[in-house]
Amino acid sequence: MVDSKTRKKAKAVVKKATAKAAPVKVKATKANSAAAHQAPAAFAGFPPDFLGFFRDLAKHNDREWFAANKARYLASVQQPTLAFIAAMDIPLGRIADCFIADARPSGGSMFRIYRDTRFGHDKTPYKEHAACQFRHVAGKDAHAPGFYVHLEPKEIFFGGGIWRPPGPVLQQIREAIVADPERWRSATRSAGFRRRFDTIAGDSLKRPPKGFDPDDPLVEDLKRTSYFAVQKVEPSKIGGPGFVGEVSRAFQAMAPFMEFLTDALSLPFHLDD
Repeated sequence: MVDSKTRKKAKAVVKKATAKAAPVKVKATKANSAAAHQAPAAFAGFPPDFLGFFRDLAKHNDREWFAANKARYLASVQQPTLAFIAAMDIPLGRIADCFIADARPSGGSMFRIYRDTRFGHDKTPYKEHAACQFRHVAGKDAHAPGFYVHLEPKEIFFGGGIWRPPGPVLQQIREAIVADPERWRSATRSAGFRRRFDTIAGDSLKRPPKGFDPDDPLVEDLKRTSYFAVQKVEPSKIGGPGFVGEVSRAFQAMAPFMEFLTDALSLPFHLDD
């Protein structure tokens, strides 16, 4: 249970995020005039060229090729992804209304296609996949608790959790696991959870974190530096409107796990918590 101040803040953030997610116009240019729209269309599935675009991008990952194919990107990738995000709004709200499906083309749930090349050896400018995160309203970046969908020609997967959170956040999650191991086991080892996700994944420390019992039965979970679970499906699954239901059922199956994480961080899972 969270205090009234936290609940009030969460409601305010939800209201603000909902307002931001209202239909917007994409500025028309020579490159994207054919793809200009006022709101995402109803989601009918990702078109065949969605994965085709990424196959071609993998062969021509440079700015010149992307500029020549910008209209194709907008029509085959961006618009159907925004339509999918918009279609997830209602089912996601039924599962956990503190997580937002924001269908804006920039600053919303869809990750940018542009890679950050400042620090890595790989200087290719574009990501060769599409992805979206339905982030908790209290989160400011990809390290916040959230549901996630990843789409590329070689693999399609979706799930959720928390990825590489800062140290104090990890500490809170680990302490929550120690404080209520039975709830953690129920959330991450139930038959329904394991049918879809098998197990919790995430990078781990080589040794138990400082201050935690190395003989704890859940020590492998305590060593993790990320906590997430994903379900993989065949690429053919994304070609119809039923993909929304498939993803929604996976999100519902992991709701106890996601609620454990939000409770550990003193965040609401539902606005009326």
